Amino acid sequence: MSDTHEIRISTLEKSTSCSDDQPVLESFLREGIWLPHSCTQGTCGTCKMKVLEGEIDHRDSSEYTLTPEERDAGIALGCQATPRSSLVLEPVEQLDPDDGVVRHPLKDVTGTVVTLDDIARDIRRLVVELDEPMNFNAGQYAEIKVPGTDVTRQYSMANPPSQTDRLEFHIKRTPGGIATDGWMFREMQRGDRVELKGPLGDFGMNTPQEEPAILIAGGTGLAPLKSIVQHALADELAPQLYLYQGGRTRQDLYDTEFFHRLEQQHEQFTYRPCLSEQEWDGATGMVTDAVLEDFTSCKGLSAYLCGPPPMVEAGVKALKRRRMAPRKIFREEFLDASHTAAAVS
Repeated sequence: MSDTHEIRISTLEKSTSCSDDQPVLESFLREGIWLPHSCTQGTCGTCKMKVLEGEIDHRDSSEYTLTPEERDAGIALGCQATPRSSLVLEPVEQLDPDDGVVRHPLKDVTGTVVTLDDIARDIRRLVVELDEPMNFNAGQYAEIKVPGTDVTRQYSMANPPSQTDRLEFHIKRTPGGIATDGWMFREMQRGDRVELKGPLGDFGMNTPQEEPAILIAGGTGLAPLKSIVQHALADELAPQLYLYQGGRTRQDLYDTEFFHRLEQQHEQFTYRPCLSEQEWDGATGMVTDAVLEDFTSCKGLSAYLCGPPPMVEAGVKALKRRRMAPRKIFREEFLDASHTAAAVS
């Protein structure tokens, strides 16, 4: 039987109860107390906290993310560490409780698979109809549990946050992956029951901004950007949106008709797909090169990037080259299970 401990954030003067088998970050999110986090896999380090009082168990925290020197200094990963006693914690990343973003409590939900379609090479659209609504912000993700295991995988919601009873996910097949090869691309069928936990993450555009935004997607990194675009257009969050979607060949592109229709309906939205390994009548080359071709200067603009780490890194460099302020560049790197395992091993 697990023990429960009181956990307090010193800078917020807020506390919660946390069992000794539960990550401290999760205990706060379930209470609706938001703390910085970009993932819950222990690979990004966004949720680092300083232990001011008490003892924690670092569990699977790797030296890749949390160095021995940081441990000695009392730093822990909120998404991995569990309490051994009552705790007083202080987030390493500065909190801004007045940033205007509405935060939604973390919750467990179940639902039924209502859509499971192949939409591109090794990519499926999964839509789950929930038993009860789950509020979330555009750009956030959920963890889906693989039946019969303790394995969970993270997938961003692609639908706008106005749709709380049906969640759309874009699933990329990982060769040998327990969740994809072993379940979603082999055994999963319409009508199956699914267990989820969400919402999670702090990537997204959720408050009005004065500057136009460039959105760059690689692969299924399109999912959170699709949610952001729909939400931003509906709520008029930015004066102009430029979406760039990158793929190797036409087989890798999807939802192009959806975005072309959206482009026709909204003057403030521009869509440009790009292929890196196939000649066609659209943009060719790396998707980041297409951005450089269109913008001689990115000063005064913002950007939202999501996709494989090399694409995100190239995009950040390209935008900085065009004089975009680093603080206006927001990113979400998509790592599959093999990348995550390598990072925490």
